[in-house]
Amino acid sequence: MHATESLAMPPVTRLPRPAVIGHRGAPSYRPEHTTAGYELAIDQGADLIEPDVVVSRDGVLVVRHESELSLSTDVADHAEFADRRTTREVHGRPVTGWFTEDFTLAELRTLRAVERMPALRPLNTAFDGRFGILTLAEVIELARRRSTPERTVQVLVELKTLTWPDDDGPSLAELTAGELRRLGVADPEGPVLVQTFDPRLLRELRTRLGEQCPRLIQLIADLPGFDPMVTRAGLREISTYAQGIAPSRERILADAGTTGGVRSPLVDDAHRAALSVFCWTLRAENAFLPEELRRGSEPGALGDAFAEARQLLDLGLDGLITDSPDHAVTALRTRARVRTRQAAVA
Repeated sequence: MHATESLAMPPVTRLPRPAVIGHRGAPSYRPEHTTAGYELAIDQGADLIEPDVVVSRDGVLVVRHESELSLSTDVADHAEFADRRTTREVHGRPVTGWFTEDFTLAELRTLRAVERMPALRPLNTAFDGRFGILTLAEVIELARRRSTPERTVQVLVELKTLTWPDDDGPSLAELTAGELRRLGVADPEGPVLVQTFDPRLLRELRTRLGEQCPRLIQLIADLPGFDPMVTRAGLREISTYAQGIAPSRERILADAGTTGGVRSPLVDDAHRAALSVFCWTLRAENAFLPEELRRGSEPGALGDAFAEARQLLDLGLDGLITDSPDHAVTALRTRARVRTRQAAVA
């Protein structure tokens, strides 16, 4: 990318080139949602970093994969919080553990981050306990500090779910709108984008922020209930409240399979509806790759992540959400060099 090129996306146009999005930082190398992970993602060339956002009991937006804390923090080691362990319904099923909505920010500050997938990423456990829980404001400030006149590091905020213990509290959209205004990033041309699987949440955020609403991305799950969203009519509907969609890599690749892998009708249809297309989540370990891209038999060994990234880029995607930004950056640069050589020969 030329030094003066910007990835800023006007409300209804596509990105000038595919973006690399550090999923929760760079969790292939550092525990997710930590300062070290976000900084490494930026150092590896990520254009955006992607924090997941949940809420503390006192209404602060904090960064965790989900509101249940036992997999990504040392909360189970804190005897003073033993009585906070509870069972709550999440996405229609009971989940037992410790939930951010039951902790104040001050209490969450006493917890330390740990590797969420230690069996697949054992080297990351060396960083267990070194980092605390961040707020959304701190992640946005980190991106601001690491930006330069030549390069703006953007933040793709994923809003998760909010379940108040007594079912009585402000909505996640209300809290998010207020925080984005307070931080001065409620701006369609600003450094923050917002995504979530819940279209009602995106619509409420747009209603609350109006013309100040940042760019919105509709996440699309691999569930039958989301299938209507990827029809042409569904994409046109999404374009009335969002500027992009983010389906899974599995959905994109299955869709491309209908054309022999040459094109993705979904990507093409989304672009016709003036929607950018991001794709989640690229992971380099064998456990997450199709059989033909695995290398060796160990689930945690690295496979051919470059080939998968190149394949997705060739389908016209506008952004790759990845656990290893360095792989996506290399694939993007390799693809650019190949295209430059092909243009010179032509």
